[in-house]
Amino acid sequence: MSTTQTNGGWNLDLAHSGIHFSVRHMVIAKVRGRFAKFAANALIDEKDLTRSNVDVTIDAASIDTGIADRDAHLRSPDFLDAERFPTLSYKSKRVERVTDSHYRLVGNLTIRDVTREVSLDVDYGGFGKDPWGNERVGFTAKTSLDRKDFGLHWNQVLETGGVLVGDRVDIEIEIEAARSKEQRAA
Repeated sequence: MSTTQTNGGWNLDLAHSGIHFSVRHMVIAKVRGRFAKFAANALIDEKDLTRSNVDVTIDAASIDTGIADRDAHLRSPDFLDAERFPTLSYKSKRVERVTDSHYRLVGNLTIRDVTREVSLDVDYGGFGKDPWGNERVGFTAKTSLDRKDFGLHWNQVLETGGVLVGDRVDIEIEIEAARSKEQRAA
């Protein structure tokens, strides 16, 4: 899977980008993880960010919590079923301005064979030039979702009450992109 955009003038800087998540474990703690492979196609309107859009494709098998057995379980039919559904996707529908540096990105998230509208709270970091003259842009996006809304129902009841895996999944996305050479030359 490619990890850079293919259209729209911006290339992901993978050293400064990531898709991370956390979920409650046994009610008392959180497990954190990330997706190591993803691609994004972003069209960014610098004068009016509400006219921008983004499509993201995530490699389901790239889920990484740092524990091989847990990651294998998350790839299994109990959760992502990565063999049958190799990608997760997010396709934006609209961008709403909240303040000059805060936006709401509304789009369709597909996990397995279920698609739901999901809103992301986006902090716009701004545009700038790095020490080598490359133009860059940065965003941080956050959301929470109920995994059961996407058919991820597997769980274990604990003898003390509660369940092994929480339903709420908190997601944080950090994106930094550099303007493509073709876009700079235009």
